Order: sequence, then structure tokens, then C-alpha cells
Amino acid sequence: MTDRVVPPGARLRRRPTKQGVVLSEELIVATALRLIEEHGADALSVRRLGRALGADPSSLYRYFRHTDDLMLAVADELIGSTLRTWRPTGDWRADLRELGLRMHAGALAHPRAAVLSAHRVTGRVHEIAAVEAMLGVLRGAGFPDREAVRVYHAFVDQALAFGALDSAGAALPPAAREAEAEVWRATYARLPADTHPNIAATAGHLMATMRHSSYPAALDLLLSAAAARLEQVRVRAGE
Repeated sequence: MTDRVVPPGARLRRRPTKQGVVLSEELIVATALRLIEEHGADALSVRRLGRALGADPSSLYRYFRHTDDLMLAVADELIGSTLRTWRPTGDWRADLRELGLRMHAGALAHPRAAVLSAHRVTGRVHEIAAVEAMLGVLRGAGFPDREAVRVYHAFVDQALAFGALDSAGAALPPAAREAEAEVWRATYARLPADTHPNIAATAGHLMATMRHSSYPAALDLLLSAAAARLEQVRVRAGE
């Protein structure tokens, strides 16, 4: 794609595509997201998208300047899908925990897209809304502005990193995932206590937990640290 995007007011395609649908930014993003999960990054080609939409590939330039512009829109849609049903309750710790788990689940629902987009900053409507909402939760809890940004940064990076990590694992073929799980049973569980006492002592726990994501535990640790930091702030303020 090139820098030929059409202003929003002039984008409407009045005639349906060959498949009987009217193009829109939302339809293109949804189709791109589906194709990414089927084909990976190669899905974001004008030709493949046009074929899936039953449209002339050049018509996509009316909505997106280039494929990276479309990738940012896909990343923003992943954020939007997480936010649509999340409603803060006023309990900052519970609210952020719920949001973090939703972000992680959203990544696992679209693992290939999550891996491609976790490191991107979109500057689009859903991302802006998410930043505003999370900072609002933290500032409303009493975190000073510098601390609110510090916790927000750690929270978001942790959620995105675990989402990408666990999505990469989920995208492996089932046989490869099972082979990795077998390593804990066939290798680590059989290491002798005289040479590897710590592994031998915890082998049962390793087999039970290492095949599952540690994100919930890591999230709880982060929120506990943030709560302790907030208590320090309050003590210093004389509350």
C-alpha cells in the first residue's frame, strides 16, 4: 500500500464487492485479523486481502495508507475488543486484575496477531481510551501522577509481554507443545537429588505448573507491589 488514503468522509463504497458486501474500515480490519490467524504476517498483502473481500485490491487504499497502517488498526482492534465489556468498579486492584486477565485472554484468542502487535503503539482511538481509563483507575486510587505512570507502564508491558509469550506457545503445533511438556516429565522429574537437589525437591510442582501460563501469578505479584507502594505514599502523606 502507498500514501493514497482517502479522507473518512469520502471512503464509502456505494457498490457492493463481488461477494455482496460494502467495504468499511471495520470489515477490512476484521478480515485482516482473520487472515493473520490463518496465514500469519503474510496475510497483510493487498492481493490476499482483496481476494478475501472480493474487492479490487486498489480499493483498500481508500482506507489505509499501507500495510503497516492496517497492522496498527488491527492492534487497536485487539485493544478495543478487550475494553468493550470492561467496566471499572472503583476497586483499583480488582479492576486492573480483571483488565489484565482480559488482555491476556484476548491475546490467546488471536495469538498470531498478538505476537505481531504487542510491541506497537497505535495512537488510535481504542489505545487512547485504554491509557486514559487505566491512568484514571490509578490516579483515582491515590497514586501520584509519577507513580500512576510507573505502575501503568509496568502493568501494560507485563500484560503485553505475557500475551505475546503465551501466544507464541499457543501457536505451536499440538505435537510440539506436548513434546515440550514431556521434557518436564522425562528430563527434569528424573534428575537425581544428589546432583540437582532443588529440582528434585520441586519436580512435582514443576510438572504441574510449568506447562501453564504464569501470568496470573505474575500479575498478582505486580499488583501486590503496587499496593505496597501506594501504602508507602499514604504513610508519607500522613494518611
